[in-house]
Amino acid sequence: MALAGERLAVMQPLPLVPPGSAMVADGVSLLEDDNGTGTVFVWGQATWTWDGSDAAARRLAAVQLVNARAASQRQVAVAFRANETTLWRWRCDYTNKGLQGLIPSPMGPKGPSKLTKEKEGQIRELRSSGKNLAEVARATGVSEKSVRRALGRAAVPALSTEDPSRASELVPLAAPTERDGEREAARRGMLDEAAPVICEGSHLPLLGALLILPALVATGLLEASAAIYGAGRHVNGTRRAAFYGLRSLVLAVVFSCLIGEPRAEGLTRVDPVAIGRLLGLDRAPEVTRLRFRMAELAAEHKSDELVMALAAHHVNARPEAIGLFYVDGHVRAYHGKEDVSKAHVARMRIAMPGETDTWICDRFGDGLLVWQSAPGASLAGELKMVTDKIRALVGEDAHPTICFDRGGWSPKLFAQLEAAGFHILTYRKGPSAREPRSAFTQQSFTDDLGRTKDYLLADRKVRIAYDAKRRYFSCRQITRLDEQGGHQTQVITTRDDPDAALLAYAMFSRWRQENFFRYQRAHYGLDALDAYETTPDDAGRLVANPARRDADRKVREAKATIAAAEEHEGRGALEGTGTDLEVRSAFGDAYEELDSRVSAARATPAKVPLGQVRPGAVRLDAERKRIMDAIRMATYNAESALARLIAPHYARAEDEARSLLHEIFRSSADLEIDGATLHVRIDPLSAPRRTRALAELCGELTVTATPYPGTNLTLAYSVKEG
Repeated sequence: MALAGERLAVMQPLPLVPPGSAMVADGVSLLEDDNGTGTVFVWGQATWTWDGSDAAARRLAAVQLVNARAASQRQVAVAFRANETTLWRWRCDYTNKGLQGLIPSPMGPKGPSKLTKEKEGQIRELRSSGKNLAEVARATGVSEKSVRRALGRAAVPALSTEDPSRASELVPLAAPTERDGEREAARRGMLDEAAPVICEGSHLPLLGALLILPALVATGLLEASAAIYGAGRHVNGTRRAAFYGLRSLVLAVVFSCLIGEPRAEGLTRVDPVAIGRLLGLDRAPEVTRLRFRMAELAAEHKSDELVMALAAHHVNARPEAIGLFYVDGHVRAYHGKEDVSKAHVARMRIAMPGETDTWICDRFGDGLLVWQSAPGASLAGELKMVTDKIRALVGEDAHPTICFDRGGWSPKLFAQLEAAGFHILTYRKGPSAREPRSAFTQQSFTDDLGRTKDYLLADRKVRIAYDAKRRYFSCRQITRLDEQGGHQTQVITTRDDPDAALLAYAMFSRWRQENFFRYQRAHYGLDALDAYETTPDDAGRLVANPARRDADRKVREAKATIAAAEEHEGRGALEGTGTDLEVRSAFGDAYEELDSRVSAARATPAKVPLGQVRPGAVRLDAERKRIMDAIRMATYNAESALARLIAPHYARAEDEARSLLHEIFRSSADLEIDGATLHVRIDPLSAPRRTRALAELCGELTVTATPYPGTNLTLAYSVKEG
């Protein structure tokens, strides 16, 4: 009984609080109405209270709750809908200045704005006359940032100033609205696709990835995928009910790539709610759901149409990037248990099971087209299909240039391509005469970024024989000399540009496509399988006969044995050992065995149908892989567009533009709807120079007035202060 009495003595009173109160901590509750009037209850007693118009009293209550250790700083910050850093700043202001330090300072600029209505009209007029941003800024006496702000106000409605504290009242880490009702409707066949619902809030993780949307819309990905696959259509043409529609599936892949998880299983390593906010949903699709829906799209066998539609849109939207096309093959190595044909993996210098894809890039190295090559196909053999696809994109009157490496060397094919209206640009293959030192002259070329490239070049006409009838292919040979090592690199082309340095620069810029492959492998899952389905290989195609290989090996072994014996006989004759009869008998048997093996090898066909030697051979099904490649390629191109936009505002853009974008994509941001505008306010980055570059990029993208996909809300980007 004594122990029970001691327990009763230390028990706290029962915390009775009015209905609607929110719990802050043990024994601490907060009740606040719509007008901002609030009361803090401690163990049921009203301890602090304030009027809705008295922001200083509200802040004082929050500060004293923490100082009295009634609740932790984080608990109070969440309850009062404030950032934890903001609450820490209130405590410092109260310590240094008392209650006076908690009185909010007036919002907005401290002096009159230069950006008057008349000035904005003058800016828009000068911009519409064709002047660039710097010229408009000089003419109007304001900064380029103010010019962008004025142009952005013309493109989207300005943020309402009725309530200056509205942005600070956004709920930190707000959870999206649950969509269970719509999921049930989809299960009952009553919903084709869940519409996006924007989750307003502050400090929402990964919201920086929304910066990709203007550039992604410019690639035509969402438009092309909707036109080809339709929203929610099944393989039989009937509409299929689904919660995650085509827009959600495509954007889920896009955002996963941007945050570093390009494979479907990567969705298990990221917060599904964070991806859901990006999609306008409560959470991202699960891995099994994403794979299932992608398999449904693959069943329609329209991936080639999607890739071609994206390429056609790219050609129309970026004519400055078209005219020169880089072509190369990429081998996707296979490590599974199926019997897949081998291919040479150049980067690993070995032959191993894998599939070869042929890629076409524009002159900037952005992806354009991709398809699965036949097993064993050479680059020279693929060039015929390359020309057909490029001709379909650029029209019959164009004379495009195809640039490729020595794998496509075939002078006979070059003559055919020239007759078909194509220019070629490639390295010369095989032995050739060196140019004398006197033939080289110093030449320079300035690229799009203003960088000057210096070359020592020799330029002359050459003829290359391409068949037994001594028919020749006439072309131009440009040779580059490396003065330090004395190495000469010979380039063959049919173009007649007077500037040889331009052609040398174009040839040596093939590294752009190599960088495309390297970056795609590292960040966009270029080598990912994406699907485990296989299709039977062509059983009738001819392949090397293993029996012929073994027969040839036996012939080589017999010849080596005879050669060694002949050498031994010569040494024996000099030393006086052995008898002529024994030697003649041994060599007679050896030559008979050699003749027998040669006859057996000749009787064995060099090639046989694949079905005879590998009846279980299969190929990897490329349909679902191609859909994913199309989405990733468009995402890469959109990222490249952002890198080009940010380059003028970032001194180290040549080396760090993409790493800067990666930091932006993973940054948190505030999301707020104001009228018809969706404001995305991104948190400052790791360094002031990076934050300044981000601010300039936000201004560039806001001017585009891009709508958030699936809504009529116009995106407006900015960087939060502080």
